[in-house]
Amino acid sequence: MSRRRLVLWRHGRTAWNLENRFQGKTDIPLDEVGVAQAERAARLLAALEPTAIIASPLQRAARTAQALAARTGLPVDHDPDLVERDGGEWEGLTGAEIRARYPAEHAIWQPPGGETGAEVAKRVGGALERAIENLADGGLLVAASHGAALRLGMCHLLGLPEEFWERIGGLSNCCWTVLAEGRHGWRLIDHNAGTLPEPVLSDDRA
Repeated sequence: MSRRRLVLWRHGRTAWNLENRFQGKTDIPLDEVGVAQAERAARLLAALEPTAIIASPLQRAARTAQALAARTGLPVDHDPDLVERDGGEWEGLTGAEIRARYPAEHAIWQPPGGETGAEVAKRVGGALERAIENLADGGLLVAASHGAALRLGMCHLLGLPEEFWERIGGLSNCCWTVLAEGRHGWRLIDHNAGTLPEPVLSDDRA
């Protein structure tokens, strides 16, 4: 049996990424750099010969996925469960503003009125599991989504206990993680691929 693979691909840069603003479910478009990042990454990912593409319906992820769809001819299935973590009262605020206004919540990385990490892991992990069910042996699924959503969804797929989730670093804009099926579940093959190490501008906890 040929093993299936999963590529978790974070969207390209937005103006709010550059300004270090928490985006969450706010529907922010890619900026010019983000569009160029998506096109470059799509050229690389197309060489892996994906067989299916899914994406968050938020435009920054949907536009990123479309760059790959245009190169492969594959349709994009948009799943609302792939959207970013709901940031509640933090959405639109900079990191400095969050630290100043919500010091206690910032210390435990829990936005008031937003989702918990466990809720996001279950939601995104479930969306990935549903898509994987339809993936043929040897298939490669590319999931275009968001930094916190993908990291937490990946932890769910890998079966990591919640106390270990923060040991997995964040994804830079338009970089990706590769998982492959093993004999005992999913295995982490590559993480934050596509760039040399650089600061991660993300809603995810640093």
